Amino acid sequence: MYKHSRVVQLAHGERSYHIFYQLCAGAPSALRDKLKLTGASEYNFLNQSNSLVIHNVDDAKKFHMLVKALNTAGISERDQEHAFQMVAAVLWLGNITFEAIGNGNNVEVVQCEAVINAASLMGCSANDLMLALSTREIQAGKDKVVKSLTMQQAIDTRDAMAKFIYANLFGWIVDKINRSLAMGKEKTGRSINILDIYGFESFEKNSFEQFCINYANERLQQHCYRHLFKLEQEEYELDGIDWTKVDFQDNQECLDLFEKKPIGIISLLDEESNFDKATDLAFANKLKQHLKANPCYKGDREEFGVRHYAGEVIYDTSDFLNKNRDTVHPDTIQLLSSSSEDLLKLFASSFANQSKKTATSIHIEISDFQKQTVATKFKDVLFKLMQQLESTAPHFICCIKPNNKQVPGMYNNDLVFEQLRSYSLLEVVRISRSGYPTRMTHQEFCIRYGVLLPEDHERKDPLSMSVSILRQFDILPEMYQVGYTKLYFRAGQISVLEDVRKQVLQGTLEVQKCYSGPHARRHFHELKGVVIILQSFVRGEIARRQYKDSLESKQKDANKENDEQLVAVLQIQSAIRCWLAQRHLNQLQKSKKLIQDRPKPAKKTTEVKDLPAEILPSVVEDLERRVLVAEATLEEKEKENAALKEQVNQLESRWSDYEVRMRSMEEMWQKQMASLQASLVSAKKSLGVDNSAGHPGKPEGSPSPCGYESEDTTTTMGTRTPGGSTPIEYASNGVDFGGIREINGGLCVVNYLSREFELRKQNFDDEAMAISQLKSGQLQSTSPAEDFRRLRHKFDEWKKDYKARLKETKSKVHKLGYSEAEKTRRNWWGKKSKR
Repeated sequence: MYKHSRVVQLAHGERSYHIFYQLCAGAPSALRDKLKLTGASEYNFLNQSNSLVIHNVDDAKKFHMLVKALNTAGISERDQEHAFQMVAAVLWLGNITFEAIGNGNNVEVVQCEAVINAASLMGCSANDLMLALSTREIQAGKDKVVKSLTMQQAIDTRDAMAKFIYANLFGWIVDKINRSLAMGKEKTGRSINILDIYGFESFEKNSFEQFCINYANERLQQHCYRHLFKLEQEEYELDGIDWTKVDFQDNQECLDLFEKKPIGIISLLDEESNFDKATDLAFANKLKQHLKANPCYKGDREEFGVRHYAGEVIYDTSDFLNKNRDTVHPDTIQLLSSSSEDLLKLFASSFANQSKKTATSIHIEISDFQKQTVATKFKDVLFKLMQQLESTAPHFICCIKPNNKQVPGMYNNDLVFEQLRSYSLLEVVRISRSGYPTRMTHQEFCIRYGVLLPEDHERKDPLSMSVSILRQFDILPEMYQVGYTKLYFRAGQISVLEDVRKQVLQGTLEVQKCYSGPHARRHFHELKGVVIILQSFVRGEIARRQYKDSLESKQKDANKENDEQLVAVLQIQSAIRCWLAQRHLNQLQKSKKLIQDRPKPAKKTTEVKDLPAEILPSVVEDLERRVLVAEATLEEKEKENAALKEQVNQLESRWSDYEVRMRSMEEMWQKQMASLQASLVSAKKSLGVDNSAGHPGKPEGSPSPCGYESEDTTTTMGTRTPGGSTPIEYASNGVDFGGIREINGGLCVVNYLSREFELRKQNFDDEAMAISQLKSGQLQSTSPAEDFRRLRHKFDEWKKDYKARLKETKSKVHKLGYSEAEKTRRNWWGKKSKR
């Protein structure tokens, strides 16, 4: 926690970590409202140093740059928001204050805005936070006792919690960045690591933080000495070369003053920190008592001095013990574990796991590990760092501070010389001038420069070959040393051998070029010929595929054009068919209208009152018999008509099968349209001839018997005018022919109805047979189905008219029977009528 003490304590004129000021200045309004942020001057952790801004530094702009850098590092917006929330929680923790209660030894948390905001950001209740900061749970045997804290203990607990949250947040962000930049084990090879060590610090008042920083510098400086002086000179001595040892200032005594057990500064500091009643003055006296004999130690009443490699530093022991005890109490860990924020839970669980793992490795209790002081933990971390550095090949860069005023362009000679002396850079320069910076093993030297010797020296051992090479090129003996395993050269000597080697290799390359050039060119031309042949095959295949694709594309375009033409033809055909159908419909409507407008035969009844009584019964009986025969025949024909309808339905169903064939013949039918229309006209004429021929013995155009004509002519019924001749004449003995004229008229009508029925039956049969032959393919027509429907409609019209005329004739005969026949005959006629 030492390195995060700046979170809670600042020196005059010193700023805390930049993120606090950047968050307060540059956070968006939505984020500010969520985190309940105010100005940086409102937070106690920031305003205690009276230094809130840096000249020519825009904290808001820096915040936006920080967010952009986090996005580049792969940290999500959600994680960034949680991180800023933890930073705001640390700021609000610093504003929590305490007040004394009772006799003044105990305190309680002052309820204010800071408590509510900090608890809200930490995901816990304000009451739990207040208890964790003002009380402490102590195990007394099997019981747990809650103890109120003093003012200083409460402040230390608050500061420890703030530093714990910030330290774990810092480690969490570093881990996120490392995970984002990791490449995986399969891609990991050698790496270059850069360690930026702490600068040596010496102020007017140096406290625990400077003590830890200067101790780390002392240890790292010793690592530098070891590599620049100790290991260098030890290697010379072990390899048996002639070397005069260079003296340097070793800081091992200073490190023993810090680390030696049990009377080192860190050990004595931990010992005093374990006593609750120990004071800083007692710690200073204890140091003076045990360490006064150490040449690197200088003691005083409340201060002690250490002679570091860079100079003497006086440390003030004030607050040393409290800062060294800066441990996180289990009550704080328990509060963070119960938080609703996942980040705080992660911090608490990581601390518990680390405590358990470390305590198990060093065989101590977890509670004892949690009681380890800051100095002890810092020393352990520093030792781990040194172990990693020992496994690397280090290179050192030393930065020189030009002046203490932090002003550019000012160079203080005394200060710079003091730094060069304290860093032992003068000794480093002396070793570099008298040492041998370039060194190679005998095997490496022979492999690299063996080509410079004649062939008779190639079978010698590496050491003899190395000496022969050096002698052949007249390198002075004082410019190199031959060791047991290596050759050591002073600066600049190896460049002579490199120049000669470069000349030999260059001549060798010229000879190789003269030999390899023609061979390479010949091989190139052979390879070029093969490649050209291969390219010709490939290009031919590509051209063929492109030609094939172009043909397919043209075919698709042609098909598309044909499809468009086909659509156009179909549209024209549909328009023509529509026009033909409309014309045919108009013709049908005109024919129907002519049939409806044709005058019906006048039904002129005759009187029978002049008919003799003895002739009337026989005539009526004959009429009734003929009517019954006509009715029976009509019923039989209706049955035949029903069968004919069924046959028509069957033929219509068969017609659907021929429609597919008829579509294919559509084009041919249109070409034959004119001839078909002519055939239709001739068929109609022949149909009129057939109707005339249906009445044998009747001349064409002569009227039907009794004044009746066929369906195609005007139908009339009745007697002629007195001046005309009667169609039927009766000759009987003494009978008055004028009296039976009406009876003969009735008989004529019945005879004609019977004759008409037979004629119509034959006509309908012939037409149905003709249409059937048409559907079977024997004849041709535009629409056989339409012919069937037209024939059916014609039959229904004739049937309706025939039934009306038959009913009228039957009524006339019935009236004639009732007026003249006998009663018995009237009963017989009534039975016949009911039938």
